[in-house]
Amino acid sequence: MFVDLLREGAMVMNCKGLVWLGLLTAGCWLMTTLAHGQPRGSTPDYKNPKLPVDRRVEDLLSRMTLEEKVAQLQCLIREVEGTDFIKKEGIGNLGCILRQYKAKEAAEKLNRIQKFMLEKTNLGIPVIMHDEALHGLVANGATSFPQAIGLAATWDTALMERVARAIALETKSRGIRQVLSPVVNIARDVRWGRVEETYGEDPYLTARMGAAFCKQFEQLGVITTPKHYSANLGDGGRDSNPVHFSERLMREIYFPGFKACFQEGGATSVMAAYNSYDGLPCSANYWLLTEVLRNEWGFTGFVVSDYGSVAGILDMHRTAANPKEAAAQAINAGLDVELPNVYIYGQPLLEAVREGLVSEETLNEAVRRVLRAKFRTGIFDNPFADPKEATRVNDCAEHRALALEAARKAIVLLRNEDGVLPLKKETKTVAVLGPLADEVRLGGYSGYGVKTISVLEGMKKVRPNVRVLYAQGCVLSHPVLPAIPSEYLIPAGGKPGERGLRGEYFANKDLAGEPALVRIDPVLHFDWAGDGPDPSLPTDCFSARWTGKLISPVTGRVRLGVSTDDGVRLYLDGKLLVDMWVDRSVTTDVVTVQMEKGREYDLKIEYYENLGYAFASLGWDIQPEEKKLLDEAVAAAKQADVAVVVVGIIEGEGRDRARLDLTPDEEELIKAVAATGTPTVVVLQTGSAVTMSNWLSEVPAVVQAWYGGEEGGTAVAEMLWGDVNPGGKLPITFPLSVAQLPLYYNTKPTGRGYDYVDLSGKPLFPFGHGLSYTTFAYSNLRITPERIDPTGTATVSVDVENVGPLAGDEVVQLYIRDVVASVARPLKELKGFRRITLKPGERSTVSFRLGPEELAMLDRDLKLVVEPGAFEVMVGSSSEDIRLRATLEVVAR
Repeated sequence: MFVDLLREGAMVMNCKGLVWLGLLTAGCWLMTTLAHGQPRGSTPDYKNPKLPVDRRVEDLLSRMTLEEKVAQLQCLIREVEGTDFIKKEGIGNLGCILRQYKAKEAAEKLNRIQKFMLEKTNLGIPVIMHDEALHGLVANGATSFPQAIGLAATWDTALMERVARAIALETKSRGIRQVLSPVVNIARDVRWGRVEETYGEDPYLTARMGAAFCKQFEQLGVITTPKHYSANLGDGGRDSNPVHFSERLMREIYFPGFKACFQEGGATSVMAAYNSYDGLPCSANYWLLTEVLRNEWGFTGFVVSDYGSVAGILDMHRTAANPKEAAAQAINAGLDVELPNVYIYGQPLLEAVREGLVSEETLNEAVRRVLRAKFRTGIFDNPFADPKEATRVNDCAEHRALALEAARKAIVLLRNEDGVLPLKKETKTVAVLGPLADEVRLGGYSGYGVKTISVLEGMKKVRPNVRVLYAQGCVLSHPVLPAIPSEYLIPAGGKPGERGLRGEYFANKDLAGEPALVRIDPVLHFDWAGDGPDPSLPTDCFSARWTGKLISPVTGRVRLGVSTDDGVRLYLDGKLLVDMWVDRSVTTDVVTVQMEKGREYDLKIEYYENLGYAFASLGWDIQPEEKKLLDEAVAAAKQADVAVVVVGIIEGEGRDRARLDLTPDEEELIKAVAATGTPTVVVLQTGSAVTMSNWLSEVPAVVQAWYGGEEGGTAVAEMLWGDVNPGGKLPITFPLSVAQLPLYYNTKPTGRGYDYVDLSGKPLFPFGHGLSYTTFAYSNLRITPERIDPTGTATVSVDVENVGPLAGDEVVQLYIRDVVASVARPLKELKGFRRITLKPGERSTVSFRLGPEELAMLDRDLKLVVEPGAFEVMVGSSSEDIRLRATLEVVAR
């Protein structure tokens, strides 16, 4: 209307230019003032750090075009410097592109990117840079702490807070302001490959650890993203399979960890899961993302997708017919940001808004959440990093010492017959054996580029005067064929006598253009995990071509196998024998060929990696070295006073397990070493449970060391020698057999029995289990008061005394059972724990609170209530080792 008045005024003035210009100028000033509350040329409200966040958000939102709004909901996970990927509209998020750089270089690169965003995009909105940080930032030169399941095994929330703060400091120092962590899914089936990333099977322990983690990050202005909301462990222990849990089960078991992260830890983001829940994709589930998360819990942060999960609505779950519908389903349900690249939240989302499938207000609300995070965390006003601080803090001496402390506290002593541990002072020779004795595995989503200590190195370091023998014993690998040794490979274009294959690596997944890296790879067997082959290459979306000649050592039929996590092609003498150019988890493709001894065959392997895990191997079924490795280990054990066998498993994202045994070669190694008569200690470096029926009776001691971080080997050695007394406890149940799964301690009562015809229902090692080199006595359990009303609080106290010969740690665990309730309740539930350190003869009183939060349950109508009646209170050293019991009475008001 104002423009019409201007036009009429211009006509009346009969085109007197100066008057028209004045009116036009005044009109523009007025329109700007009405729209933004300030004259043109002044500092916009959104750039004024003194104004309230919400006012700044609304001012910025009012200035944005539809394209600029959608851009804030987008992410890129690719190199952006020197490219045209970032348009004038900007981009809201970038992910995982700083991993390959040392701390200083990462900070400097981040600063260049943010400078570009501020100066070259229309509105100068900085990006949120994200990465992973489960147990240390996934980056070159960042401190690596024990894997998440190991941190849970410490049962020490104060330690968790210190570890989280150290990780957050390193993360922020590089300019990374969002972490896709922690994983607070409940690991009730240990076949799941991602158990290592969790805090175990219990909702209470998970909630305490998750909240402690989030709190420290958020206080430093780094956004935490608990995942994968809310359950993504399906039937058979398989990752991201459909979930059909009842609402009661979700609320009792799978929600508490997330709720604690938001309401206690202050988490300001959350990741939706890949899978469907009750038939609807979690990334398009209104009940999960809006009704529960926002309306019930009051969550005000932003929801991100798991990598590619919005496209999964269309491609996997097929609840949408086209990309526009997928975009509408996701954003209307409450999913704000698509990770890691623009698949659906690009043109499809724009079209969905323009066609009315998504209201502009729904879009605006999603953008508000992202902008609010940028203002509240300080990213908008200070998006830059300090390269000097990044250099100082990453893997500094203080953090390395903390990593060692955490590794010590994470170790769980599972078995110790005949006092084999700690090792005797008079021990002169130790055989350190096994595929992981001199290899450090940090677990999924780990950093790299720091000094790591293996068990072998740790044993030599902790007792330099003791003779240490080493033998590998066997190879731990994927269930793939043994890698072809370099002596049978000749690289294309190689020098005379050179062995291996010529590797050409490309910074794209299409083998396109010139290679970014060319080198000779002696053996084609790479487990890059979440990293890339070289700092010059991206960690995702790369490809490789290996060429050369293969020399056959035999005449006859030979099985060749290529194992990759994504696409692969295998050519032999120009013939395409394997053509699997598709995304997939680690899979082995085997072909059988007729070969002649000494003949050279032209060989070419092409490989690409899309997102996530990276693995590539070329093997065959000729194993001349395997028996030699075993014989060497047996010979070393015979010369030693004690043998330490370090073994592990294959697990991780996309690598769920159908069997829980160690590999056959590892079990053969353990039994062969034990058969020498030398006392044998088995050290498990795993992130999940292992079944042991084939060998446990033959060894006196078993240690669960998890993935212990960069100082894990030192901690194991100190524990074996008795310099450190183990005090960790299991956060998961170890079953006797895979046939018992799923198996967890807080089951509800059965209608019949717990055992099988041919197997006990009891676990091998229960939740909360862990031995010590000393002994703790429990006494004087009291509850004050013994009777409370449903709103009241009681204090449970118990005296714990170290009655053994050594100082040590004990984790005092409090469980309850609602004796009679309106619905069936668990046999026991963890409701408190405390890790204490006691000297010999020292006694401590440990107290816990039991109030409405601990005693409440969901009644028949799913309403949270504290029902009057008796509660059995149990205190002990594990879920099975209950030392004392008492009763708390809740009486009606």
